[in-house]
Amino acid sequence: MKTTPRRDGPPSGALLIHGGRVIDPARGVDGPRDVLIRDGRIAAVEPDLGKRAGLRGLPSLEAKGKWVTPGLIDLHVHLREPGGERAETIATGSAAAARGGFTTVLAMPNTQPPADQPRLLADLRRRARAAAKVNVLFAAAVTVGQRGERLTDFERLLEAGAVAFSDDGRPVADAGLMRRALERSRSLDVAVIAHCEDPGLAGPGVMNEGRWADLKGLRGIPRAGETAMAMRDIILARATRGNLHIAHVSALGTVAAVRQAKAWAAGPGGAAGRVTCEAAPHHWTLCDSDIPGLDADFKMNPPLRSEDDRSSVISGLADGVIDAIASDHAPHPAARKALGFRAAPFGVIGLETSLGLALTRLAGRALSPSRLIELMSAAPARILRLESKGSLAVGKDADLTVIDPAASWTVRPPFASRSSNSPFTGMRLTGRACATIVKGEVVYAL
Repeated sequence: MKTTPRRDGPPSGALLIHGGRVIDPARGVDGPRDVLIRDGRIAAVEPDLGKRAGLRGLPSLEAKGKWVTPGLIDLHVHLREPGGERAETIATGSAAAARGGFTTVLAMPNTQPPADQPRLLADLRRRARAAAKVNVLFAAAVTVGQRGERLTDFERLLEAGAVAFSDDGRPVADAGLMRRALERSRSLDVAVIAHCEDPGLAGPGVMNEGRWADLKGLRGIPRAGETAMAMRDIILARATRGNLHIAHVSALGTVAAVRQAKAWAAGPGGAAGRVTCEAAPHHWTLCDSDIPGLDADFKMNPPLRSEDDRSSVISGLADGVIDAIASDHAPHPAARKALGFRAAPFGVIGLETSLGLALTRLAGRALSPSRLIELMSAAPARILRLESKGSLAVGKDADLTVIDPAASWTVRPPFASRSSNSPFTGMRLTGRACATIVKGEVVYAL
C-alpha cells in the first residue's frame, strides 16, 4: 500500500485516499471516488478530489484497484482480558482486528470475572484506551456472573459504557429472566445478544449430531437445541417488543425461525420486536464432514453443521434474513487445544480470516460486493446503534478499510492474535485488507 507523507504547508490531521472504488452501502455508493479525511472525520467523498489545487500536497494513500469501504465492524469477539491473557489480550486482539480490516470490535463479557459491574466495565474501557489499535467496545453481562439467576443493572452498565448485553458462552435458560431482559432492551433501546442453546438438548456433546459424530465416536449436539432456544427468544421478543440479536446462527431451522420473525415484524401492525442475527465464517465455509480426524481446531460452539445447514446460512446472508457477519473470534492457547477433541475448549480464531473468507467464498457468488460490505459494516453499526460509524457520509468517524480484492494469500502463522487455533490454516484465499484506518490514522498497512 503506497502512502505519501505530508509536506510542509497543508493543514495537519488530513489524509487523501485516491483512485479507489468506494463502496458505501449505507448511502448507495459504489464507484470511483476519492475520500478526504480531516481531523478524524470524513470531510468529502467525491470524484477526483486529488486534482484540486487546494488539496495537492496532502498526505495521501493510493488505492487504485482497491475497494475503499466504511471500517469493518465485528460485533462478536472474545478478547479474554481479564483472566484469559494466555489466549488473548486487548492489545493482541485489537492488532488481529486491525490486520483483518476491522476498525471496531465488540468484546463479549465472558471474561474472568465477567463484565457484570460498572467498575469492571470502566476498567476494561481504560485498558482499551491504553492498549487497543482499533475501537474496542464492550458488551455487559445479562445476568450477574453469567449464572442465569439475576439480571445485572442495565441502566448503570449503559452509563458506564456498555453498548449491548450478552451472556454469550451460555444461554439465559430461564424464560422469565430472558423476558425481563428483553423488556429492558426495549425501554433502553439496546440489543440483547443471545447465545441460543438449550442445555438439556446440547448435553455433553462436542460436535454436530449425526453421521460424522457417530463415525468419530463423539457425542453429538443436535441442531434442534439451537433452533428451539432461538424460537423461544423470538416469541419473547415478539411479546415484549424487545431488541433481540441472535448470535452465531448455524442451523437451517434457526434461519427459518428468524425468517418468520421478520415476516411478523413486516406484517400488520409490525409489533413483533426487533430481531436480528449474525453468522460466523466457519458456519458458512465448513461442514462437519470437513473435520479432519479429531483436530480440535475444528471444535466450536455452535459446532460445524451439515451441508444443508451451511447452504441455508448462505441463503440467509444473501436474502437479508441474516443481518451481519461476525467472527466469534474465540482464541485458546495451543496447550488447551492439544487436549483432544473431547476435552479441548470450544472456539476458533477468526478476526484475521473473516474478510478473506468472505471475499473468497461469498463475494461475486452468493453476495454482491455491496451486500458483503453491508453485512460487515453498515449492518453491525445499526444493530449496535453506532451512529457515527458504518458509513462514509461527511461528518462520520474516519474509520475506513482499504481492501485488495485480488490479493492471493495463504492462512498461516504467525498471527497477530496471541493464539493460532484456526481451522483455516493452509487455506488459500483471495482478497484481504491492505490498510485499516481508525479516526484518520493508519493503524495497519500491508
